[in-house]
Amino acid sequence: MFPAIIHAAQSTLIHKLRPPSKPCRARGRCCVYKRGLGRVDLPHQRSRQQQSRGAGSRALSFRCVERIAEAEAKMVKLAFGSVGDSFSATSIKAYVAEFIATLLFVFAGVGSAIAYGQLTHGGALDPAGLVAIAIAHALALFVGVSIAANISGGHLNPAVTFGLAVGGHITILTGLFYWVAQLLGASVACLLLKFVTHGKAIPTHGVAGISALEGVVFEIIITFALVYTVYATAADPKKGSLGTIAPIAIGFIVGANILAAGPFSGGSMNPARSFGPAVAAGNFAGNWVYWVGPLIGGGLAGLIYGDVFIGGSYQQVADQDYA
Repeated sequence: MFPAIIHAAQSTLIHKLRPPSKPCRARGRCCVYKRGLGRVDLPHQRSRQQQSRGAGSRALSFRCVERIAEAEAKMVKLAFGSVGDSFSATSIKAYVAEFIATLLFVFAGVGSAIAYGQLTHGGALDPAGLVAIAIAHALALFVGVSIAANISGGHLNPAVTFGLAVGGHITILTGLFYWVAQLLGASVACLLLKFVTHGKAIPTHGVAGISALEGVVFEIIITFALVYTVYATAADPKKGSLGTIAPIAIGFIVGANILAAGPFSGGSMNPARSFGPAVAAGNFAGNWVYWVGPLIGGGLAGLIYGDVFIGGSYQQVADQDYA
C-alpha cells in the first residue's frame, strides 16, 4: 500500500514539473534542464533510486524533487534575506573581503590620478594621462576582483551589488552590508592617500563640458556595460570556462569606459569610487550624479540579463557542465 502511495505522489509532483523539465541520468546522478536555471544536478539517494528502478518507475526520487524546488526558489528576485544569514561567519568574511579589495582598488585608482598631478605639476589632463589612469583602474580592478571573488564575489562597487540583487544573486540585506564595506573601503583608501601624500588634494569626480543630466546618462550607459559584463562572465550559470576570464573582462570594460567617459563625466561607474574622494576632500558637490547614474545602469543590466538570458529557456547541451 505505502509503495503505491509514494509512487503516486512522486508521479504527481514530477508531472507538475514537466514541461519544461527534462530529467536525465548519468553516472549515478540525475540532472534537470529547468527554464531559467540551466542544468541542475540532482544527486540520488541510492536506495530510493534502486527502489524506483525495481518498481519500474521512471520518476525522480523525492530527494530530486526537493532539490528542484530548492533550485527554483533561488529564482525569486529581490529577496530581502534574513539577519541570521547576513551576520553569519561567511557573510562577515565577505564584508571584510569587500572592504579590503575596494580599499586596494580605490587606493591605486585615485592614487594614479594624484601621481599624474604630481608629475605634471598640476597640469591639465592630457590624452597620455587619461590612458595611464584608465590602465591603472583596469589593472587595479582586475586584481581586486580576483582576490575577492572566492570570498565575496568581488563586487567592489555598490552598482554591481545592486545589479546582482535585482537579478536575485544577493539578498537586499546582505547587499546593504556590502555597500557599507565598499564605502568604508573607498573612504579609508582616500584618507590614507591624503595622509601619505602630505595633504595633496584628492581629485573628485565632476562633469566637464556637459550638464548634470547628460552626466547621469553617461554613467547609466557605462555602468550598464560594466554590470552586463559581470553578468555575462561571472553570474550567468552557463558561463562555463568563460568565468576564468571574468576579472580580466571586468577590468577591460572599466578601462575602456574611462577612456570614453573620463573627459566628460569622469567615468566613475562606481558610487564608492566617487564617494571616497568626496569624503576625503569634504566636497560632495554633484556627487549625486554618481549614485543615480550607476544605480540605474546597474539595475537595468540586472533586469535585462537576468530576465532575458538567465531567466529564459535554456536548451540542453550534451556532455557539458556549467558552474
